Amino acid sequence: MSNPVEEFNNYRAKMNEKLLANDNKIIKRIFNLDTNAFSEGALDIKTKELLGLVASTVLRCDDCIKYHLETSYKNGITKAEMMEAMSIATLVGGTIVIPHLRRAYEFWEALEESK
Repeated sequence: MSNPVEEFNNYRAKMNEKLLANDNKIIKRIFNLDTNAFSEGALDIKTKELLGLVASTVLRCDDCIKYHLETSYKNGITKAEMMEAMSIATLVGGTIVIPHLRRAYEFWEALEESK
């Protein structure tokens, strides 16, 4: 049986490598900005990841949701914290985000199983 976490990470790594190999200054700067935005600052990393998760859910970006779920999980966010953040995302985003909520929950379970 395939592992959705490994599949996502392998595809993401492969495609990021290809994108960055094109040496496009703007794309490289956007990637760098993204990395720096989620580093420790006035807000801690956990808070920033939960903010990223909520924004990604409201914007309905499944890849972004998976990315922030995994980084949240790796940074010690609990299932209860994740679900509370996702409840805010569902409230703000409306019922249209429920399919993304389902897939997020499924991906979180895969993260727990791959531990």
